[in-house]
Amino acid sequence: MKQYLSSEDTICAIATAPGGALGIIRISGKETFRCLEKIFSPSGEKNLAERKDHSIIFGYIKNTENEIIDEVLVSIFRGPHSYTGEDSAEISCHGSSYILQQVLELLMSNGCRIARPGEYTQRAFLNGRMDLSQAEAVADLIASSTAANHKIAMSQMRGDFSKELNHLREQLLHITSLFELELDFSDHEELEFADRSELSQLTDKIISTLSKLVNSFHTGNSIKNGVPVAIIGPTNAGKSTLLNALLHEDRAIVSEIHGTTRDTIEDTITLGGILFRFIDTAGIRETSDQIENLGIERSFQMIDRADIVLLITSPDSKLSEAEEKEVFQRCEGKKLILLNNKSDLAEMSGQAENTMSISAKTGKGIPELEEVLISTMTQKINENDVLVTNARHLEALSKALDSMHRVKEGLEMNLSGDFVSQDLRETLFHIAEVTGGQITTDEVLGNIFKHFCIGK
Repeated sequence: MKQYLSSEDTICAIATAPGGALGIIRISGKETFRCLEKIFSPSGEKNLAERKDHSIIFGYIKNTENEIIDEVLVSIFRGPHSYTGEDSAEISCHGSSYILQQVLELLMSNGCRIARPGEYTQRAFLNGRMDLSQAEAVADLIASSTAANHKIAMSQMRGDFSKELNHLREQLLHITSLFELELDFSDHEELEFADRSELSQLTDKIISTLSKLVNSFHTGNSIKNGVPVAIIGPTNAGKSTLLNALLHEDRAIVSEIHGTTRDTIEDTITLGGILFRFIDTAGIRETSDQIENLGIERSFQMIDRADIVLLITSPDSKLSEAEEKEVFQRCEGKKLILLNNKSDLAEMSGQAENTMSISAKTGKGIPELEEVLISTMTQKINENDVLVTNARHLEALSKALDSMHRVKEGLEMNLSGDFVSQDLRETLFHIAEVTGGQITTDEVLGNIFKHFCIGK
């Protein structure tokens, strides 16, 4: 908490990457405009105090000798209508490292200090401009390298995830308020403010929503870090050739010698705005080679880790019945795509669902396979209004779900309201861990008086 104690300081920092034609320095804090007026000479007669909010002013940055350092544009944002919720400004100057350093030194000599990493977003959170999940989404947005990652991060930063949690929070507050009211009137046993059947239905809805959020983490995490796609099959079926075709480069060694690939090879590529992580595995076959057997065991482990499995065979290279059975068992609940490779040598017949004929060597069928991969993940994304991508959020939501299951059990066992209320408060606490909010007794009481008129 000590790091929050300096939030009264006025901070400054370079907000742009080095080497560009332009550079931006951000300032935030109660002394923003006073510091600026010490070093900035605006064009026109009005000083900064008289300028309208969200206006851009042309002028000059001058040093203590009144020498011009640069011609700049200054954007002003008066609190609370700024990113941090404080008085803020941005100085847009030329991208010279010398100029940027000179401006920073002038600001520091007039009362600013250099901002810590993430301090602008931290202040936005502390000043109520965004909740904790939105603040964390800022980092995800900056780090996003694909359209899918950008879309998820932007959705969370704009508050879609927060809205879902706030809706849950309101429902939980309603239930908690009813139980608190019963406890306040515990000496009147004939009074029951909380209808158990109605609360049980509401509890089921909350459990369903929390379960959906928790279950969405698998998809969200895959989208964020790359969807794992395992390429498996017998030796010499064309797995490494397929990896090279999907990556559009010679990433893996291709040989007609059986057992060439003895370990996994991973690489990523973006398809349709989604990052896929393809994993080439050792060919599955019976062998006495100890090292190759270790690679084959790792191939089966990759199936367990993968979201999508590409099982590739060819007319001259197929799995045994036992090997095929084990693969299918491990792929239960996953997207399994069967690939008949080397279709340039022999046409396949009798294809089952999710079976495609391809030629990894010539590229035949590869564009169609890429479309199947894209549509598979697009469908998963569209199945969820909100995707959880943060492990911290997953942990908090999982604990909230456990607490709600105890609430459900308490209602079914007709436990006393004070026991059920305790589990409800735990659920609220864990949800607040995600958003950074806090549940207080005053808030619960306020909710009671808002919906009830006691004494009438």
